[in-house]
Amino acid sequence: MTESIYRDLLIDGNDIVLDDGKNPVIITDQVVIAQDIKHAILESGLAVQLVAERSPTEISDVEYQIILLAEHDIRIIPGTGKITMIDDKRLLTARTYEFKEINTWL
Repeated sequence: MTESIYRDLLIDGNDIVLDDGKNPVIITDQVVIAQDIKHAILESGLAVQLVAERSPTEISDVEYQIILLAEHDIRIIPGTGKITMIDDKRLLTARTYEFKEINTWL
């Protein structure tokens, strides 16, 4: 088994996720990166702008800003971020340097 590079607690909403034994769930590597990026998007206010926007042009602009924010993370390969609509939900994908692709729902 390989050693993890990144480790963190799993957060759902604003709560730490606990396992059946009431211990915090530990996540590693690309899951940590995806969670960090999701939190950065939420903290930036871009997710709220995306939900509030109705203009297709403005939606595209906010999506582009989200991709740029994700690609600003030093663990993400610039130019690999993409947002895809799946069943009326947006999925952000990007490639990392150390791992394969990360995915996070917006």
